[in-house]
Amino acid sequence: MNSILNDGHYAVLTTMLAPALLMTATGSMLVSANARLARVVDRLRGLIVEWQHVAPDQAARDLRIRRHRRRAHLVLRACQMLYIALGCFVGTSLTLAIDTFLRYHLDVLPTALAIVGVIVLLGASLLLGIEVSLAVRSFDEELDHEIQRHRS
Repeated sequence: MNSILNDGHYAVLTTMLAPALLMTATGSMLVSANARLARVVDRLRGLIVEWQHVAPDQAARDLRIRRHRRRAHLVLRACQMLYIALGCFVGTSLTLAIDTFLRYHLDVLPTALAIVGVIVLLGASLLLGIEVSLAVRSFDEELDHEIQRHRS
């Protein structure tokens, strides 16, 4: 019988669980990003209804539509990156286990997968940060526009 399995199976399981923390963080970010995407899509649908029934300032409406479309694309790219990161972290966990059975012949593959996952996770975080900034800027401008409209 394989001595690694007899003596170190708990160590292997513990090692495989280390990427689980990153998987959990990535999953939380995915839930948040998907909720943000749903809100942006709902807002765009609201703008479409507004476009069909009300005739607000066309330039302001078109600017809002462009901004919300940009937000949607930022969140979409972030979600795609988060799914890639999640795959990398799952791959890290699996390659750690497989590497143990192969008596550590996979060399740097588990570490490389983890590094790629972390880099992609960082990229997704940056995209979501940009999207949040754009959301606040859009809200500020919409609010300023409404205040101006009601004062006139």
